[in-house]
Amino acid sequence: MYKIGIDLGGTKVEGIVTDENNKELFRKRYPNGKEGGYENVLGVIERLYGELCGAIDNAPHTLGLGTPGSISKETNLLKNSNIECMNGKPFADDLKERLKHNIEIENDANCFALAEAVIGAGKGKELVFGVIMGTGCGGGLVVNGKVIRGLQENAGEWGHSTINYDNGPAWRNGPKGVVEAYISGTGAQERFTEKFGEKKDFAEIVKAYRDGDATAKEFMDYFFEHYGISMGNLIKFLDPDVIVLGGGLSNVDELYNEGKEYVAKYCFNHDLYTPIVKNEYGDSAGVYGAALIGVE
Repeated sequence: MYKIGIDLGGTKVEGIVTDENNKELFRKRYPNGKEGGYENVLGVIERLYGELCGAIDNAPHTLGLGTPGSISKETNLLKNSNIECMNGKPFADDLKERLKHNIEIENDANCFALAEAVIGAGKGKELVFGVIMGTGCGGGLVVNGKVIRGLQENAGEWGHSTINYDNGPAWRNGPKGVVEAYISGTGAQERFTEKFGEKKDFAEIVKAYRDGDATAKEFMDYFFEHYGISMGNLIKFLDPDVIVLGGGLSNVDELYNEGKEYVAKYCFNHDLYTPIVKNEYGDSAGVYGAALIGVE
Protein backbone atom coordinates (compact mmCIF):
# COMPACT_ATOMS: atom_id res chain seq x y z
CA MET A 1 0.00 0.00 0.00
CA TYR A 2 1.15 3.54 -0.70
CA LYS A 3 2.17 5.77 2.21
CA ILE A 4 1.55 9.50 2.39
CA GLY A 5 3.40 11.65 4.92
CA ILE A 6 3.00 15.37 5.58
CA ASP A 7 5.48 17.43 7.58
CA LEU A 8 4.15 20.74 8.93
CA GLY A 9 7.13 22.95 9.75
CA GLY A 10 7.59 26.46 11.07
CA THR A 11 7.67 27.97 7.58
CA LYS A 12 6.72 25.20 5.14
CA VAL A 13 4.57 22.13 4.73
CA GLU A 14 5.98 19.22 2.78
CA GLY A 15 4.39 16.02 1.57
CA ILE A 16 5.69 12.74 0.24
CA VAL A 17 4.31 9.58 -1.30
CA THR A 18 6.28 6.36 -0.84
CA ASP A 19 5.72 2.79 -1.81
CA GLU A 20 5.51 -0.09 0.66
CA ASN A 21 9.32 -0.24 0.75
CA ASN A 22 9.61 3.46 1.69
CA LYS A 23 10.89 4.46 -1.74
CA GLU A 24 9.98 8.03 -2.64
CA LEU A 25 7.52 8.34 -5.54
CA PHE A 26 6.40 11.96 -5.33
CA ARG A 27 7.19 15.03 -3.22
CA LYS A 28 5.78 18.56 -2.97
CA ARG A 29 6.37 21.55 -0.71
CA TYR A 30 4.54 24.83 -0.03
CA PRO A 31 4.85 27.73 2.43
CA ASN A 32 2.68 26.75 5.39
CA GLY A 33 0.40 29.79 5.15
CA LYS A 34 0.54 30.62 8.86
CA GLU A 35 0.38 34.35 8.10
CA GLY A 36 -3.24 33.76 7.09
CA GLY A 37 -4.10 32.02 10.35
CA TYR A 38 -5.28 28.58 11.37
CA GLU A 39 -7.89 28.02 8.65
CA ASN A 40 -5.38 29.02 6.00
CA VAL A 41 -2.86 26.45 7.27
CA LEU A 42 -5.55 23.78 7.08
CA GLY A 43 -6.30 24.88 3.53
CA VAL A 44 -2.66 24.58 2.48
CA ILE A 45 -2.47 21.06 3.94
CA GLU A 46 -5.71 20.10 2.18
CA ARG A 47 -4.38 21.37 -1.15
CA LEU A 48 -1.11 19.52 -0.70
CA TYR A 49 -2.89 16.31 0.26
CA GLY A 50 -4.99 16.54 -2.88
CA GLU A 51 -1.87 16.71 -5.01
CA LEU A 52 -0.30 13.77 -3.20
CA CYS A 53 -3.42 11.69 -3.74
CA GLY A 54 -3.51 12.75 -7.39
CA ALA A 55 0.02 11.49 -7.89
CA ILE A 56 -1.20 7.94 -7.13
CA ASP A 57 -4.60 8.30 -8.84
CA ASN A 58 -6.33 8.34 -5.45
CA ALA A 59 -5.23 4.77 -4.71
CA PRO A 60 -5.61 3.43 -1.14
CA HIS A 61 -2.92 4.70 1.20
CA THR A 62 -1.95 5.34 4.79
CA LEU A 63 -1.65 8.91 6.07
CA GLY A 64 0.47 10.49 8.78
CA LEU A 65 1.44 14.03 9.72
CA GLY A 66 4.24 15.48 11.81
CA THR A 67 3.84 18.83 13.53
CA PRO A 68 5.48 20.95 16.21
CA GLY A 69 3.70 20.36 19.50
CA SER A 70 1.34 17.53 20.40
CA ILE A 71 -2.34 16.72 20.78
CA SER A 72 -3.51 16.99 24.40
CA LYS A 73 -5.02 13.79 25.77
CA GLU A 74 -7.36 15.82 27.97
CA THR A 75 -8.72 18.33 25.46
CA ASN A 76 -7.77 16.86 22.07
CA LEU A 77 -6.39 20.32 21.20
CA LEU A 78 -2.93 21.06 19.83
CA LYS A 79 -0.46 22.41 22.40
CA ASN A 80 3.17 23.59 22.55
CA SER A 81 3.41 24.38 18.84
CA ASN A 82 5.78 27.09 17.65
CA ILE A 83 3.17 27.90 14.99
CA GLU A 84 1.17 30.08 17.37
CA CYS A 85 -2.07 30.09 15.41
CA MET A 86 -2.33 26.31 15.80
CA ASN A 87 -2.32 26.17 19.60
CA GLY A 88 -5.62 25.47 21.31
CA LYS A 89 -7.25 24.27 18.10
CA PRO A 90 -8.90 20.88 17.38
CA PHE A 91 -6.30 20.21 14.71
CA ALA A 92 -6.76 16.43 14.47
CA ASP A 93 -10.55 16.61 14.19
CA ASP A 94 -10.53 19.48 11.73
CA LEU A 95 -7.96 17.80 9.52
CA LYS A 96 -9.86 14.51 9.41
CA GLU A 97 -12.99 16.42 8.42
CA ARG A 98 -11.22 18.25 5.61
CA LEU A 99 -9.20 15.34 4.25
CA LYS A 100 -11.90 12.66 4.63
CA HIS A 101 -9.27 10.17 5.73
CA ASN A 102 -8.01 8.83 9.03
CA ILE A 103 -4.72 10.44 10.02
CA GLU A 104 -2.09 9.79 12.66
CA ILE A 105 -0.54 13.00 14.04
CA GLU A 106 2.83 12.92 15.75
CA ASN A 107 5.32 15.43 17.15
CA ASP A 108 7.88 16.42 14.52
CA ALA A 109 10.87 15.41 16.66
CA ASN A 110 9.36 11.95 17.07
CA CYS A 111 8.92 11.73 13.30
CA PHE A 112 12.60 12.60 12.85
CA ALA A 113 13.66 9.97 15.38
CA LEU A 114 11.42 7.29 13.86
CA ALA A 115 12.69 7.85 10.33
CA GLU A 116 16.30 7.66 11.44
CA ALA A 117 15.61 4.58 13.58
CA VAL A 118 13.75 2.64 10.90
CA ILE A 119 15.42 3.62 7.62
CA GLY A 120 18.27 5.98 8.55
CA ALA A 121 21.38 6.21 10.69
CA GLY A 122 19.91 4.15 13.53
CA LYS A 123 18.55 1.34 11.39
CA GLY A 124 18.88 -2.06 13.05
CA LYS A 125 19.37 -0.63 16.56
CA GLU A 126 16.98 -1.46 19.39
CA LEU A 127 16.99 1.81 21.34
CA VAL A 128 17.50 4.97 19.28
CA PHE A 129 17.42 8.53 20.57
CA GLY A 130 17.07 11.30 18.01
CA VAL A 131 18.45 14.66 19.10
CA ILE A 132 17.44 17.83 17.27
CA MET A 133 19.78 20.77 17.69
CA GLY A 134 18.41 23.64 15.66
CA THR A 135 16.58 26.83 16.59
CA GLY A 136 15.61 24.85 19.69
CA CYS A 137 16.52 21.46 21.11
CA GLY A 138 14.12 18.54 20.80
CA GLY A 139 14.29 14.79 20.87
CA GLY A 140 12.50 11.55 20.26
CA LEU A 141 12.83 8.05 21.69
CA VAL A 142 12.28 4.97 19.53
CA VAL A 143 12.41 1.42 20.88
CA ASN A 144 12.20 -1.52 18.47
CA GLY A 145 10.86 0.74 15.75
CA LYS A 146 8.12 2.26 17.91
CA VAL A 147 7.93 5.86 19.14
CA ILE A 148 7.71 6.09 22.93
CA ARG A 149 5.51 9.07 23.76
CA GLY A 150 5.13 8.77 27.53
CA LEU A 151 2.16 9.33 29.77
CA GLN A 152 2.18 13.10 29.25
CA GLU A 153 3.39 12.96 25.63
CA ASN A 154 6.71 14.41 26.86
CA ALA A 155 9.12 11.50 26.31
CA GLY A 156 12.20 12.76 24.51
CA GLU A 157 11.84 16.42 25.53
CA TRP A 158 15.51 16.45 26.41
CA GLY A 159 15.99 20.10 25.48
CA HIS A 160 13.80 21.24 28.38
CA SER A 161 15.71 19.36 31.06
CA THR A 162 17.51 21.61 33.53
CA ILE A 163 21.29 21.49 33.89
CA ASN A 164 21.90 24.71 35.87
CA TYR A 165 18.85 25.84 37.78
CA ASP A 166 20.61 28.11 40.30
CA ASN A 167 22.76 30.20 37.97
CA GLY A 168 21.48 29.39 34.50
CA PRO A 169 19.80 31.85 32.14
CA ALA A 170 16.04 32.29 32.16
CA TRP A 171 14.46 30.58 29.19
CA ARG A 172 11.09 31.17 27.51
CA ASN A 173 9.01 31.49 30.68
CA GLY A 174 10.20 28.10 31.91
CA PRO A 175 12.85 26.89 34.36
CA LYS A 176 16.28 28.49 34.33
CA GLY A 177 19.31 26.78 32.87
CA VAL A 178 17.69 24.31 30.49
CA VAL A 179 19.69 22.49 27.80
CA GLU A 180 18.06 24.54 25.05
CA ALA A 181 19.36 27.77 26.56
CA TYR A 182 22.94 26.62 26.02
CA ILE A 183 23.23 24.43 22.93
CA SER A 184 20.39 25.31 20.60
CA GLY A 185 21.25 27.74 17.81
CA THR A 186 19.18 30.46 19.50
CA GLY A 187 20.55 29.72 22.96
CA ALA A 188 24.16 29.65 21.81
CA GLN A 189 23.80 33.01 20.09
CA GLU A 190 22.23 34.53 23.20
CA ARG A 191 24.98 33.17 25.44
CA PHE A 192 27.66 34.53 23.09
CA THR A 193 26.13 38.00 23.20
CA GLU A 194 25.75 37.74 26.97
CA LYS A 195 29.41 36.79 27.44
CA PHE A 196 31.07 39.05 24.87
CA GLY A 197 28.57 41.82 24.09
CA GLU A 198 28.62 41.02 20.39
CA LYS A 199 25.94 39.50 18.16
CA LYS A 200 26.97 36.60 15.96
CA ASP A 201 24.98 33.70 14.61
CA PHE A 202 26.27 30.25 15.39
CA ALA A 203 27.66 29.65 11.91
CA GLU A 204 29.81 32.79 12.26
CA ILE A 205 31.05 31.65 15.66
CA VAL A 206 32.02 28.23 14.31
CA LYS A 207 33.82 29.78 11.33
CA ALA A 208 35.79 32.08 13.64
CA TYR A 209 36.64 29.10 15.85
CA ARG A 210 38.02 27.21 12.86
CA ASP A 211 40.03 30.29 11.89
CA GLY A 212 41.71 30.34 15.28
CA ASP A 213 39.88 33.29 16.83
CA ALA A 214 40.55 33.33 20.59
CA THR A 215 37.12 34.62 21.59
CA ALA A 216 35.38 31.99 19.47
CA LYS A 217 37.66 29.32 20.96
CA GLU A 218 36.70 30.40 24.50
CA PHE A 219 33.04 30.29 23.61
CA MET A 220 33.17 26.94 21.83
CA ASP A 221 34.87 25.41 24.87
CA TYR A 222 31.92 26.72 26.89
CA PHE A 223 29.47 25.35 24.30
CA PHE A 224 31.11 21.91 24.20
CA GLU A 225 31.14 21.76 28.00
CA HIS A 226 27.37 22.16 28.11
CA TYR A 227 26.94 19.82 25.16
CA GLY A 228 28.96 17.25 27.10
CA ILE A 229 26.88 17.68 30.27
CA SER A 230 23.61 17.44 28.34
CA MET A 231 24.54 14.40 26.29
CA GLY A 232 26.25 12.72 29.23
CA ASN A 233 23.04 13.00 31.25
CA LEU A 234 21.05 11.61 28.35
CA ILE A 235 23.34 8.59 28.08
CA LYS A 236 23.24 7.97 31.83
CA PHE A 237 19.43 8.08 31.84
CA LEU A 238 18.74 5.97 28.74
CA ASP A 239 21.96 4.27 27.63
CA PRO A 240 20.75 4.18 24.01
CA ASP A 241 22.30 2.01 21.31
CA VAL A 242 22.86 5.12 19.20
CA ILE A 243 22.17 8.86 19.29
CA VAL A 244 21.36 10.43 15.93
CA LEU A 245 21.84 14.20 15.65
CA GLY A 246 19.57 16.34 13.50
CA GLY A 247 18.80 20.03 13.03
CA GLY A 248 21.06 22.72 11.66
CA LEU A 249 23.76 22.31 14.30
CA SER A 250 24.15 18.63 13.43
CA ASN A 251 26.17 19.83 10.43
CA VAL A 252 28.93 21.09 12.75
CA ASP A 253 31.60 18.40 12.33
CA GLU A 254 33.25 19.24 15.62
CA LEU A 255 30.30 17.76 17.54
CA TYR A 256 31.47 14.31 16.45
CA ASN A 257 35.09 14.68 17.55
CA GLU A 258 35.89 17.50 20.01
CA GLY A 259 32.30 17.39 21.25
CA LYS A 260 32.46 13.67 21.97
CA GLU A 261 35.50 14.20 24.18
CA TYR A 262 33.40 16.48 26.37
CA VAL A 263 30.53 13.96 26.39
CA ALA A 264 32.93 11.29 27.67
CA LYS A 265 33.80 13.55 30.64
CA TYR A 266 30.20 13.39 31.82
CA CYS A 267 29.44 9.73 31.16
CA PHE A 268 29.40 7.30 34.05
CA ASN A 269 33.04 6.31 34.74
CA HIS A 270 33.99 8.50 31.76
CA ASP A 271 33.31 5.59 29.39
CA LEU A 272 31.67 6.54 26.11
CA TYR A 273 30.65 3.61 23.95
CA THR A 274 27.50 5.19 22.59
CA PRO A 275 27.78 6.10 18.89
CA ILE A 276 26.83 9.74 18.27
CA VAL A 277 26.16 9.98 14.55
CA LYS A 278 24.85 12.41 11.98
CA ASN A 279 21.44 11.82 10.47
CA GLU A 280 21.05 10.26 7.03
CA TYR A 281 17.80 11.93 5.96
CA GLY A 282 18.42 15.54 7.01
CA ASP A 283 15.44 17.82 6.41
CA SER A 284 13.58 14.90 4.86
CA ALA A 285 13.52 12.81 8.04
CA GLY A 286 10.35 14.47 9.30
CA VAL A 287 8.31 13.77 6.20
CA TYR A 288 9.55 10.18 5.97
CA GLY A 289 8.70 9.70 9.64
CA ALA A 290 5.19 11.04 8.99
CA ALA A 291 4.77 8.49 6.21
CA LEU A 292 5.95 5.71 8.52
CA ILE A 293 3.36 6.48 11.23
CA GLY A 294 0.42 6.63 8.82
CA VAL A 295 -2.91 4.83 9.25
CA GLU A 296 -5.44 3.62 6.68
